Amino acid sequence: MVSAADKFTRLSALRPVASSPGSDRVMFPHEAPPPTLEEDMLARMIGATVRQTRFGSHLSVRNWHPTPEFCAPSAGVIDLLHRTCTSAVKSASPDRRYTNPALAEDPEKWLFLDTETTGLAGGTGTYAFLIGIAWWDAGGLEVEQFLMRDFSEEHSVLLELSERLAERPVLVTFNGKTFDWPLLENRYTMTRSIPVPPLAGHLDLLHPARAVWKLRLGTVKLTELERQVLDAQRLGWDRADDVPSNMIPQFYFDYLRGGSVAPLAGVVRHNRNDLRGLAALFGKLNELLGTAQHSKENDGLDLFGLSRFLGRRGERARAESACSAARELGLPIPLDTQAQ
Repeated sequence: MVSAADKFTRLSALRPVASSPGSDRVMFPHEAPPPTLEEDMLARMIGATVRQTRFGSHLSVRNWHPTPEFCAPSAGVIDLLHRTCTSAVKSASPDRRYTNPALAEDPEKWLFLDTETTGLAGGTGTYAFLIGIAWWDAGGLEVEQFLMRDFSEEHSVLLELSERLAERPVLVTFNGKTFDWPLLENRYTMTRSIPVPPLAGHLDLLHPARAVWKLRLGTVKLTELERQVLDAQRLGWDRADDVPSNMIPQFYFDYLRGGSVAPLAGVVRHNRNDLRGLAALFGKLNELLGTAQHSKENDGLDLFGLSRFLGRRGERARAESACSAARELGLPIPLDTQAQ
């Protein structure tokens, strides 16, 4: 049972963090308070360690997974990254430009990223209470997650992420250009003490995934892509006991108010599976963008979507090849007429 003292400690995290008189910076204690019983239980349940930074502490979880396996980025993916970086440089303000797009060619500089937040709409009051990152290591995927036990640990988490991005400044996300990264940029700005980490590149897989698979699936939710395209069970995980995404903010608020830690442990597992799904999705797109000869195991609708995606990027020859392969596999009459 949660003690009254534990509940009070975590409820206080729901209030704004106080600043010292005459200062516009948030003040942090030099020593982190001892963990509550529930915090200690949470750390044990998710296999976390306490990380200490100059801003305080937070929980950190690391796991290595043999699947999805590392796959070297194809010329098609590298070209997509360079096109993305080039278009961003032309349109962005100077502080938003990518620092070194050439690093996009080196997968050792890539960092997969996914966040769990206190709100799904974003905004200045939304916190990324769990930040998950992953990178290729020893042929598999190393996953690291930073969890805020309360809002006062945000600076510590953001500093840790900043250090990882200094090592691997090329982001790979799924809807991260629209949601995750703008939210994190905003949180960094609001700290007034941790600069926004510069990126060397950013590849968002949502847009090519939507182009390729939405015709057949009607949706491009990552969980559906895992089930119908990636075969996540074969890769070693499934979503049988997954937590609903729309409930994740409430699970965190319930935890802060003294609720059970079990749902929050489920959120950590959900985030870890999202990162593995993101890496597996990259592998699938890498395969499609890296070949001119398409297997009969592909679906005609998927190849037709790929052909339109390639056509919009000006790759006419590859678009025609994918379109021909799609017609050979069979297309609905309206689409087959378009493909002629």
